[in-house]
Amino acid sequence: MGKALTFTDDSFEEDVLNSDKPVLVDFWAEWCGPCRMVGPVVDELAEEFEGKARIGKVDVDNNPEISTKYGIRSIPSLLIFKNGEVVDQIVGAVPKAQLKKQLEAQMSN
Repeated sequence: MGKALTFTDDSFEEDVLNSDKPVLVDFWAEWCGPCRMVGPVVDELAEEFEGKARIGKVDVDNNPEISTKYGIRSIPSLLIFKNGEVVDQIVGAVPKAQLKKQLEAQMSN
């Protein structure tokens, strides 16, 4: 059963930047209402893309370093990484179909 991973300042390089698969990272916080709407969708995507992509979350309150490095100013912000680079960014609560489409686009090229 897939569930979104938890990425931290300490694990980010290994888990995200050095991944051989595309990685979707959900930057969120406990107090953010829209983040709580996106959270379950991210978990569903983690299950659907298991083995094909890595999907996880970064709590911005607990991981200020990585949030600052990528200029996260509004949450939820979802970044898609490929080969250690940001290749796509989604800001705000968007429908699952849109997230899925943007992630799939990175898997095919």
